[in-house]
Amino acid sequence: MWAISGIVSVVALIAWLEIPSLLRKGYRREVRVFLILLLLAAVLSIAKCLQIDMPNPIDWLLRLFSPLYKMVEQLL
Repeated sequence: MWAISGIVSVVALIAWLEIPSLLRKGYRREVRVFLILLLLAAVLSIAKCLQIDMPNPIDWLLRLFSPLYKMVEQLL
């Protein structure tokens, strides 16, 4: 629980430090992208703290290319 509180605190601190300067410069689209990426990182960090099993991108690549690998292997 302390880890989740720490993650939320750090996310709030980062947003508090970065967003006002971006808004002053008129970077509205950048603020949206910044918030999306920051929230995505926060959700993944909280999921990691809760020990939720998340899929690995390598597993997706293996599933995608395994039929191609089998086809090339048969040709050789």
